[in-house]
Amino acid sequence: MPGTPHTVSDVMTCTVVALSSDTPFKDIVKAMERWRVSALPVVDGEHRVVGVVSECDLLPKEEFRDGDPDRYARLRRLPDLAKAGARVAEEMMTAPAVTAPADETLARAARTMARFGVKRLPVVDADGVLRGIVSRSDLLKVFLRDDEDIAREVRREVVALLFPDPVEPIRVEVRDGLVTLTGRVPDTSIVPVATRLVRAVEGVVDVDCALLGTPRRPDLDPDLPAVAPVGGAHEDRTDRTGDRPA
Repeated sequence: MPGTPHTVSDVMTCTVVALSSDTPFKDIVKAMERWRVSALPVVDGEHRVVGVVSECDLLPKEEFRDGDPDRYARLRRLPDLAKAGARVAEEMMTAPAVTAPADETLARAARTMARFGVKRLPVVDADGVLRGIVSRSDLLKVFLRDDEDIAREVRREVVALLFPDPVEPIRVEVRDGLVTLTGRVPDTSIVPVATRLVRAVEGVVDVDCALLGTPRRPDLDPDLPAVAPVGGAHEDRTDRTGDRPA
């Protein structure tokens, strides 16, 4: 998967089982069992996503099956009590659905999942029509990316742009997703920028940045002590009595 950023359309599952709003409770359970999923999108007649039914939406049916809810449940869990009496998908689904646009980046999709505490997102087009589904495991596929593929992108998209004229050639080595940068650059102030950009390359696990600046030359830097060559013509010698030699 060359180039970044990747989008959910690159990794999503295109074959999706969806429910209609009038799908009966038992058919929902059967679909989850058959397809080994814990949530299913609900679509209208034009295949627009209108909600999601998850295992959490189904469980109240079992939780409140064998008795009347206590006073706490009646006061605090009205939505769950309503779902306990639901018969079709429309009555128990969570709406509006949390979805991801097909062109959304994987990083943004991951943040959406974390924010809403969901394991998968229906993928929709600009009209809200269901196009696929992306799961947590789909987002992790970028870490299967080949090390050399990552190295090529780092060289092309980061090193070549930030350091077109390095003091020494910059080496990019990648092992198991860990990127190591070595070499010398004329301006070390942008090294932190390089580190952030490399870390943003998809498939990168972490970055070890060992880029150095231009080596200091004592003969050009008055702040550094000059070191006279040992045995040189201008060496300052002092005898054991402290007198300077004639």
